[in-house]
Amino acid sequence: MTKAPAAKETELDQQQKLTIFMLIIVLAGFFGWAWEFLFAESKTGFDRLYVTGGNLLPWINIYAYGAVLILITCTKLRKHPLLVFAVGAVAAGLLELLAGWLVFTFGNGTRYWDYTESWIGAGSINGFVCPASVTAFGLGALALVYCLLPQCTNLVKRVPKKTILTVAIILFSVIILDDVINLTLKNLGQPGAPDFYSSHGWTRLVPGHKD
Repeated sequence: MTKAPAAKETELDQQQKLTIFMLIIVLAGFFGWAWEFLFAESKTGFDRLYVTGGNLLPWINIYAYGAVLILITCTKLRKHPLLVFAVGAVAAGLLELLAGWLVFTFGNGTRYWDYTESWIGAGSINGFVCPASVTAFGLGALALVYCLLPQCTNLVKRVPKKTILTVAIILFSVIILDDVINLTLKNLGQPGAPDFYSSHGWTRLVPGHKD
């Protein structure tokens, strides 16, 4: 008697893939904000309220961009954790280096982070990227590929398509609109989110900055 072939795992359609993509962008940006917020607070014993990033909402765009880059370069490597770590570390490290250099070069010496002012910055490249940050990116790639991506996939499979897609679109649209508005205001020389927080007595702390 011929044995029936094993059922294949249900494949995601394009709508579900788009939903996962938007959710990861939102979650990665929020994780980056939370990580830097806790890092900034821990440096001063949680005695002052610091705000990190350049957005009004708790979201930092470069973490979201890094997550997208890791998804593109590492998803097909998920059967090889060491490759995921290495490729994710290099890809995100190059993104951080390029972003830091572009902001510094075209922003008249502006720095959003400077690893030379922190103990974790040993071996940094002009303060833009360092071995510690690259290692963190590699670990982040592992967390993204083996934890966040599967969890988002399971969520999208369980929740009705229209419901989860609507939620993802709303969250994604709000944070992207916030990002666009703040970048536009900055380029026009107008007050943005950091100025709003400063006016309320909150301090924007650049990672690695000595307070």
